[in-house]
Formats: sequence, structure tokens, C-alpha cells
Amino acid sequence: MLSSKLIQLVEDHWEQITRRVIGEIRRDPELAHLGQLPDSELIEWSGNIIRNLDLWLVSGRTKEIGDTYESLGRRRYQEDIPLRELVRGTQTLKAVMVDFVRSQGLHQTAVDIYAEEELDYLVGRFFDIVLYHGVKGYEEELRKESAQPGVAGAQTAGS
Repeated sequence: MLSSKLIQLVEDHWEQITRRVIGEIRRDPELAHLGQLPDSELIEWSGNIIRNLDLWLVSGRTKEIGDTYESLGRRRYQEDIPLRELVRGTQTLKAVMVDFVRSQGLHQTAVDIYAEEELDYLVGRFFDIVLYHGVKGYEEELRKESAQPGVAGAQTAGS
């Protein structure tokens, strides 16, 4: 896989990328609820993805990815984070990570450009899986709470 050196670059700079992600989340008025989470939780979330990028991208561990991000979706529901913020926050992480790689100026040859495109494809596929399972977990928690007699849902998907 040609993108392996770029994946390693991302993993090696996970702290820097995570700081950028947190900054973007805190500045984005569309992420008001997510932005209220403590740094430690945002570091754990984004750091887990970035530090394990190689494992996630090449392992094919879709069950583990699904379980991890369904659990996160349930937790975001319980924290009263609107579903749209779960999605936008995940998109923000992806964008910052891809922008970091592009900002490194490594695209000097056709092979470098291909490696960057390969990474973009793999990361896109991975984040599609993350979003799907995050939304699935969120919706499962919403349905579970809505099914309890006399209990109003904490946060609807459109709130």
C-alpha cells in the first residue's frame, strides 16, 4: 500500500491533529453541544481514531469498528449531543486529518499524488463506516428510550 507512509505521518502527529480538531470544534457555532465536552473526551475520541489509523484502515475489523462507534453514538445521545453534531464533528475530524496530510507538501511525484489519493479513498471509506455505526448507535438509544413508558426522548435527531 503506497499510502502507508502517509498513515504513519498522521499517526506520528496525532496530538497536533487532535489539537486542530478541538480548535475547529470549539470555533464552529454549529457544534455548540459537542464543543462543550471536556478536552479529555475530545482527545480520547479523535486520538483513538488517529493513533490507530493503520489498524482501522488495513485490518478489516469492521465488527470492532462498528461496536466502537455504535457505543459512541449511544453515548452522544445520552450526553444530549444532537445527531447532526455527531455527524459534523466526525466530518471535521476527517477534514482536518486530510488537510494535515495535504499541508505537508509531500506530493512531489506521481507516486506521492497517488498515495495521497489512496489515503483519501481509504479514509473516506473508513469514515463512512464510522458515521454509519455512530448514527446506528444513536438511533438505537433513541428508540430504546422512546419505547420506555412515560419517558420523553432526551434529544431528538432534529434538535
